[in-house]
Amino acid sequence: MDDFASYSQKPRQTDWTKEAETIAASYNGKNENELTRDIFARAAEGKKNGTLTNEQIDLFYSQFAPMLDGPKRKKLKKLVEQLKNM
Repeated sequence: MDDFASYSQKPRQTDWTKEAETIAASYNGKNENELTRDIFARAAEGKKNGTLTNEQIDLFYSQFAPMLDGPKRKKLKKLVEQLKNM
């Protein structure tokens, strides 16, 4: 994933598991804090330069949340709300 805008502008696929696995593999070895910082930094940059919208953030959440367990989904939701309020 180069940035949020390029990811969320792709047509929604019915089977996007392979793409999600590829993205997840790119973060292999990073801990949760590193992953969160990276997501936040990329999103902050996108919000700052106008290439990331709240709609795209919501789409990102809706596609990745189902793959997470309850506590991780809750953390992602909190991060999404922070990003949308930037």
